[in-house]
Parts: sequence; C-alpha cells; structure tokens
Amino acid sequence: MPKRVYELAKELDLSSREVIAALAGLGFIAKSHSSTVENDVVAKLREASEKGTLKQLATATPAARPARPAPQRPTAERPPAERPPAERPPAERRPPAERAPKQAAPAAPAAPAAAPAKAPAPAEPAVAAATTPAETKPLTVNRGITVAELAAKLGVTPAEIVKKLFLLGEMYTVAQSLTDEAAEIVASDYGYQLQIVSPDEEEDLRAEEEVDDESLLTPRPPVITVMGHVDHGKTLLLDKIRQTDVVGQEHGGITQHIGAYQVHKNGRAITFIDTPGHEAFTQMRARGAQSTDIAVLVVAADDGVKPQTVEALSHAKAAEVPIVVAVNKIDKEGADPTRVRQQLTELEVVPEEWGGNYPFVDISAKQGTHIDDLLDVLLLVADIQDFKANEKAPPRGVVIEAHLDKGRGPVATVLVQRGTLRVGDIIVCGTAWARVRAMLDDDGKPLNEAGPGSPAQVLGFNAVPEAGDDFRSVPDERAARQIAQDRESRRRVADMVSRKTVTLEDLYEQTREGELTELNVILKADVQGSLEAVQDALEKMKMEDVAVRVIHRAVGAITENDVTLAEASGAIILGFNVRPDPKARTQAEQSGVEIRTYQIIYKLVEDIEAALKGMLKPIFAEDITGRAQVRATFKVPKIGTIAGCYMDEGKATRGQKVRLLRDGVVVSDTTVSSLRRFKDDVREVTSGYECGVGLENFHDIKEGDVLEFYEVREVPRD
Repeated sequence: MPKRVYELAKELDLSSREVIAALAGLGFIAKSHSSTVENDVVAKLREASEKGTLKQLATATPAARPARPAPQRPTAERPPAERPPAERPPAERRPPAERAPKQAAPAAPAAPAAAPAKAPAPAEPAVAAATTPAETKPLTVNRGITVAELAAKLGVTPAEIVKKLFLLGEMYTVAQSLTDEAAEIVASDYGYQLQIVSPDEEEDLRAEEEVDDESLLTPRPPVITVMGHVDHGKTLLLDKIRQTDVVGQEHGGITQHIGAYQVHKNGRAITFIDTPGHEAFTQMRARGAQSTDIAVLVVAADDGVKPQTVEALSHAKAAEVPIVVAVNKIDKEGADPTRVRQQLTELEVVPEEWGGNYPFVDISAKQGTHIDDLLDVLLLVADIQDFKANEKAPPRGVVIEAHLDKGRGPVATVLVQRGTLRVGDIIVCGTAWARVRAMLDDDGKPLNEAGPGSPAQVLGFNAVPEAGDDFRSVPDERAARQIAQDRESRRRVADMVSRKTVTLEDLYEQTREGELTELNVILKADVQGSLEAVQDALEKMKMEDVAVRVIHRAVGAITENDVTLAEASGAIILGFNVRPDPKARTQAEQSGVEIRTYQIIYKLVEDIEAALKGMLKPIFAEDITGRAQVRATFKVPKIGTIAGCYMDEGKATRGQKVRLLRDGVVVSDTTVSSLRRFKDDVREVTSGYECGVGLENFHDIKEGDVLEFYEVREVPRD
C-alpha cells in the first residue's frame, strides 16, 4: 500500500526532510511531507534501511543524486527573457540602443543585490548536519502552540516558518495554532526533537518549587489507601474503624466514590482513603494509589484473589508504596487464609512469616477481630517510612473527589500533602480556583486549618475541579484567576488541535479494519470521579462492529442543552445518579431522544454492553406518575419529617415509589409511607392540590426539594 512521506519518517525513525533526501538519492522526487510514495520505492527504502545505507542516502550531497531534467513549460508561461525573440513583448524587442538609457539606473545596484542571493547557499550543509539524529536537541512545547510562539522558541522569524509550511503545502497564519505533526516537522528542520505536552501535563507551578530544609520537617499522619476486589469488605473495615455505617448509604452495597477519613490510634492520626472495588473504577483506584503512603490490600479469605485484587495490587506496586495485606472474613465458613497467602505468593507478594517483605493481618471486619492489630502494623510501617512534611510551607495537595452541591456550590474533597491549608487561602486547581470560604472534616464539622496528611472538604471554588488535579496556593485572586483562565484557554486550543489531526487516511484505515461505527453517548453524573469511571468503562467497549464514543460529559442534572446536543448528534443520554429536569424530559419525549438513568455502575455497563451485542433481555420501564414541589417541612414526634407539597403534575399514591431530587441529583429513592390531605389519610392526591407526604426511612427533607413519583413495569423487547 502506498505511504506518505511522514508515515515513512515515523517508520524509519528519520525526519521528513531526511526521507525526502533519501528518496531523491533513489531518483524519486517528493515535494513535501504529505507526498505519496509508491510500493516499489517504499520497498527500496526499507531494503536500504536493513542494509544500513539509508543514512548515506539521506545525507548524500545534491551532486551525488541523479538529476532529473526540469519539465519544459509552455512558451506562454515562460518569463519574457526565456521566450524566443520573436515571441517577446514589444518592449523587449526594441533595439538595445533605445533600451540602454532606461536600464542604466537600475543596473547599478544589480551587483550588490545579487550577493545576498548567494549567501544562503553555504548554509545548507549546516542545516542538513543539524538535522542528524546525533545532534538533535530536545525542545518541550505546549500542544496547540502558535506559529509566532514556535518561532520565538526556535530563534527564527514567524515569516520563515510560514514560508516553510507553505512550501510543504500547509497554509498557516502567524497567530494560528499548529498541529502536532506540523510543529514536529518544522522543529526537525531546525535540528530539534519536539516533545509536546498537553495542558494536563504542564508543570507551570511546580518548576519553582523549593526543596524543604530538613530542620523544617515535622511528622505527619500517614495516608492509607484501602484497595481490593468488590464485596471483599473494604468499606465495612473502615466502618468498624470509624464506627460509622457507610455501606448502608451506597447503592447495591458498593462504594462508588472515593472517601477520605481520619481516625486516631494511640494519640496519632491516620488518614484513610476508601477506593471503589468494582473494575469500572480503575481510574479512581489509580488516583487513590498515587495519593497514598501505604496501601492496604483487602482480600476475602473465603473468595481468594480476584481480577480487581490483581489490578489493585498493580496500582499499588506502580505507585511504589508499602503494601499491607488484610485477609478479611476469617470468621466465615470456608475461609482459608493460607490459600490467600499462596495465591498472593504467586504474584510475588510473599508474607513476612514466610520470609517475605509484606505484612499480613488476618481480620474480621464484621466481628471487629484483630482491627487493632492492623492499625498497629500500619503505624509501625509509617514509623519505618518516617513520613514528614513542612507545615509552614505554602499549601499544596490533590483533589480526591469533587461535586456540585445545591446551596454550597462546587465542593472538593482535598488531601493536603504539604503546608497548611487555612480558611481564606487562595488556591488554583486545574482550570478552577478558589478563595477557601469554609472547610469541613469527614464528619461535617467546621475546620479552620488542615495540615499535611489531612483530608478536608473545601468550599469556595468558582467551578467544579477535576478529580485528581493538584492544587497550589497563589498570592492573590488576580493571579489565581489568570492562571485558571490561561489553563482553560490552553486546554481549549489543545482540544481544537486534537480534533484537527483526524485525517482522511485515519478514517480510511478505521473503515478498512472493520467498517467501525460509533454509538454516541452524552454522559451526566453526580460527581466528577464517577463521571471519569463510567466514561473509562464505556470507552473500553468495542464490539465486532460498533464502539462507544462519549461526545459530552458533565456533572449535574440532565438539561435541555443535553437533549438538544443528543438530537443533533444522534446520541443517547446516560445519567448516573442524576435525573432529567421536567423541561428536558418533555423535550426528549418530543424529539425521540432516549434517556437512561442508573444508580449502580455495573448495571449501566452491562446494559450498554448488552445493547451493543443486541442481546437485551426484557427491561423494566419507569412511568413517571407525578411530580410535587416541597414548599414546607414539618417535624412530627415519633414519626419524623413530613414534606408539605404542592402537586405540580400527575398524581401521588400511598405506597408507591418516589425519588427525592435536590438540584437534579437523586438524594433518596424510597416509597411513600404516608399521604394526607389536611388531617385525613388519603389514597391518592392529584395535580393542583396540596398534601403532606411522609417518606419511608428518610427524613432529610428540605424546602425546594422535588418529589418524583413513579411506577415500574416490565416491558418485553421485540
């Protein structure tokens, strides 16, 4: 198959200029990096590369290369000086005596003007030598760099780069952003090996980071990440340590967010990060491992090592952190801790009692057996590692989780890694910035400051930051706003450039490989971490003839704009733990856009996977029967909170299913326990009437909440 010059350059590890020179040595003239090279010439190049003579062809002098006769242009297209005397314009056919006086004036400067024209000639060998791999210099630039910015880095004029690109068949202006390929080609011509970094990889604030003096370092709490397979008891273990009930609050008993908590043992603080165990949360677990000091790998004694156990172990090893293995569920029938040790030994995790370097602790999170022993081992490992930080340095850390909260705005759970974060500090996190308005601990209590190794919920961001982004302190709001805007601008330019790099050749190759079609998806979720996890799971799906492409993702409720985008792009809308607002639902019904909402991650993944395979089983459809607005709340002794509602539409029936929505996010999914009109119990209330609604096992009702009443029915698929 014929290849382009730039494709051959990548394959042969040469610059496009060297490939063009090598082709000239073979008698084939290529005009630019995008010229097509036929199969026989490609074979000759590969043969020369195998024999080791390709470099000689690429660096050969022009005289050594076979010359090709210049094509004869038609007479009408030649300059007047090259035409036969009979065909020259009348002004050129006049006798020399008449033309001499007029040419005498410009003839004088002709000699000096010719001198500069020959000056660049000896510079060609130097440029050719500069492009050899031995003298290539590294140069790091941002993705989407403009012609003017690249010219400044290369020490040339923008016009020179514009001219060079024009000769290669590319039209650019001075202020236009370059594609990655165009920037690499230009830089290679000047002897530079370009390294292009995306906005997420930039190190703007880290470059000037100072190394802390040893005398300023003080001990800090260790950060422990609890990892492992789904349903192996990670969150239950933290429940026992914190004496809380997190499992009961998670849908399906599966942790679907990263939580950061702090506990105390023997007067010392220990910070825990609970990461989800389901395989869809690979990215979230990876972020947990990168933010941690010690990893606790939880393995069920009755279940043994599972795929997500191996994956979690890989993340912990990649992060190069100490690993402590907690063998859980030793109280269950069929538990075999020895088998777990044997399985992990095969993965090069050898227990200390067997002569290895990994501490093992047999525990029962349900019964609370040996929990203190596990904490003692963690403190011992922390003492050996001697974790310290400078409390007086400018604060910096990482965002563990972020979401949009009604009333409080963007809220981020951060882990402070250096310095002390205080209320009133100004920080920058990715494309978001904040003046810290308030901080809360994991129990919701106010904090005035958070030191190294401490988690905190931070309020005051101008936008929801990306989970996994670093945060840094800056002197004032003006600097914070400027840095965030610059990052947003660079990210937008990088996205535009990335879209431009899709070529017809790429699309042709994809079509040849299997006529790939795509299922466009718009993804909405309640928090940033879940959004990334769901997107990662969807984009990994690739069936025989279809793949999933997320064209838009965001945190928050499903809106009319999402439906409009789905209608224009032929996409479906997937909502994870969020619901569409009434206008969006009405518009979707009118336009035929499909909206699917889920509360458990693996059900979403399984549903989409089954849809791609065309193997969907009968599904349960929801019929929204009514919608009510909470206008007041009433505390009733021995009963709890009753919602005083006004029925906006439909009807509500006692005993039916109901969702409580707060800013479009599902807060509770329960049933109607009581329904009243004034003092009378009623079976149903229709639109236009006021009523009192009691919810089963849920009393955190606030004014402005929305109650969505629905029924579930089974719908067989055709």
